[in-house]
Amino acid sequence: MTAFALKVLATALLVALISELGKRSAFAGALLAALPLTSLLALVWLYRDTGSALQAAALARGIFWLVLPSLAFFLVFPAAVKVGWGFWPALGAGVLATLLAYAVLLGIDRLFRLGLFG
Repeated sequence: MTAFALKVLATALLVALISELGKRSAFAGALLAALPLTSLLALVWLYRDTGSALQAAALARGIFWLVLPSLAFFLVFPAAVKVGWGFWPALGAGVLATLLAYAVLLGIDRLFRLGLFG
């Protein structure tokens, strides 16, 4: 339980740091958020817990393929805000665009039997 609490604390501190940094500098907050720190932490935690580099590599491969459709959020959300949508509707539109992009990627994976996720 102590290891789990440490994982939660480290991850929460990272998110809080990004949020606080973003208040002072959008660029600095974005830069820290854009770094794959969460993914790195997840890979370290997984390897530490399982000792399996293969499982960590499979996770990294899955993260790579899912990062691509998640970029839809970062196109739709700011575009929606720019045209006058409120924060919450724009956020929802960004999340919806991401979910749709995930569905397209999964559909392509199934259609062409690419095996992107294992």
